[in-house]
Amino acid sequence: MLKRDVVNELLEWKNRPHKPLVIKGLRQIGKTYTVKKFGEEFYESVIYLDLRSNTAVHKAFDGDFDVEKIVLAITSVEKTARFIPHKTLLILDEIQDCANARSSLKYWAIDGRFDVICTGSFLGVKGFRSPYVRGVPVGYEEQITMYPLTFREFLVNTGMDEKVFAYIEKSISEKTMIEQTVHESIRSLYLQYLIVGGMPEAVNVFFATHDLNQVREVQNQILSSIKDDFGRYKDSNGNDKINEVLKLRAEGCLNSLPAQLSKEYKKFQFSLVDVKGHSPEKADGLQYLEDVGLVIKSYNTRELVYPLETAKISTEFKVFFADTGLLVSQLGDEVPAKILNGDLGSYKGAVAENMVASSFAKLGKQLYYFHAPSGSPELDFLTEKNGEVVIIECKAGNNRATSMKFVIANPNRFGTHPAVKIADANIGSGAGFETFPLYSLGFIPQPPKTHIVEMVDVSKLKVPE
Repeated sequence: MLKRDVVNELLEWKNRPHKPLVIKGLRQIGKTYTVKKFGEEFYESVIYLDLRSNTAVHKAFDGDFDVEKIVLAITSVEKTARFIPHKTLLILDEIQDCANARSSLKYWAIDGRFDVICTGSFLGVKGFRSPYVRGVPVGYEEQITMYPLTFREFLVNTGMDEKVFAYIEKSISEKTMIEQTVHESIRSLYLQYLIVGGMPEAVNVFFATHDLNQVREVQNQILSSIKDDFGRYKDSNGNDKINEVLKLRAEGCLNSLPAQLSKEYKKFQFSLVDVKGHSPEKADGLQYLEDVGLVIKSYNTRELVYPLETAKISTEFKVFFADTGLLVSQLGDEVPAKILNGDLGSYKGAVAENMVASSFAKLGKQLYYFHAPSGSPELDFLTEKNGEVVIIECKAGNNRATSMKFVIANPNRFGTHPAVKIADANIGSGAGFETFPLYSLGFIPQPPKTHIVEMVDVSKLKVPE
């Protein structure tokens, strides 16, 4: 079993007052497997319902949303199900296939005797599910998004000593060079991770065989399986249907990504999507890919100003794979060998840039970049920290960050901003910026989930006489 960071989130959820939990994410990233193992370890009774394959159990949610009646209906279908108050986890898998099951979460939350975790791959796709005639339980469910394995999770599953993690994290925090042997070892593992990616099946095959050909076969099978679901939706009778036009548009956008990312300026162009239709029509296919969690967007900005969302150009963006391993699997057969040899310049640095994008997306950060109308300067990524815009330049090697240096040297024009260069190099610094290795992205701490605000005591306030 692969160790996943999301288990810590599940434990935190379990050990506090909580509502039913909905876990969203791309298909085949281990949602079901992880939740079932979590239930087996921390609950006396686990009841698993696959709402895609087990359509008979849908009837349990058709009547009144009375928990006692739902429990009775479920146990009439699932003979081994045992509902033990405060010791039971009910897993509703593929929750999007049963709209009433999703609507019932409000009543499980109010009842409070049984924990409920739902998983679904297409929860955000418009038109995929049958309408929520009985409503979505707003305010009665919690949601988290699960992603492919991060590089840190990849390292954890190699058995790396926690002391090494602590040493690297301290070096990054204090901006001191990492000892060369450690640096080279982590760098080598990072290059492997770029090829393998974070899809659990691909990672398991790699750890078992170390055979990159088998890994690529698995990655292609994963993409084929995901494509098989493109355009699928429920009709008014609850039957599966395929929107063939949407399916073709989504596949066309996905197939265009290697060419889109191999350009010098990686702005997504609908003209490179090989399907019939105008850009707004093709955009439906791209939005579908984003909704299912397969791709992520990074938006150009008009200027370097906080907050970046106010400067976003919504019609100009780059599109990256959510999992870099899936990108590499779609590039030439010689690319993995080049990556292992440290040559990340193939496809004009697309692999390294995709890795930065996916790393920040897993931290829940919206992606931005800056490309001047004249074409220069172009800054690979922009993010926000402590009310400031942070410039991030990604270099497949250790090239000069020309655009970043130009912006730093012209504060009157662009403002003053912290700047970071992510490169195939050790930790260092330059004039106005810091340099970190590519693999340092795997050691960025998760942002706090909540911000506790101390209330002002107004009980003793007095109005002046």
